[in-house]
Amino acid sequence: MRPDTIKQLIEAGLHSSSALVEGDDGRHFNAVVISPEFSGKNRVQKQQLVYATLKEHIADGTIHAISIKTFTPEEWQQYKEHK
Repeated sequence: MRPDTIKQLIEAGLHSSSALVEGDDGRHFNAVVISPEFSGKNRVQKQQLVYATLKEHIADGTIHAISIKTFTPEEWQQYKEHK
């Protein structure tokens, strides 16, 4: 699977989200996901929302591993300012 395909799946599954996805081997990926849907949710709940958009591809082994960092738009802005 290609990173841009995973990006599309995440963005289609999470309203108003933006995803940055990287991966070289087609099975292992890193994703940064920014979404207002994450407001008021803890880290695990945020990741569960992202996993839900990819569950079919994780279950069938197309995606072997994905590392996910999640941010609300406000958290993302603060992260970029302190980087």
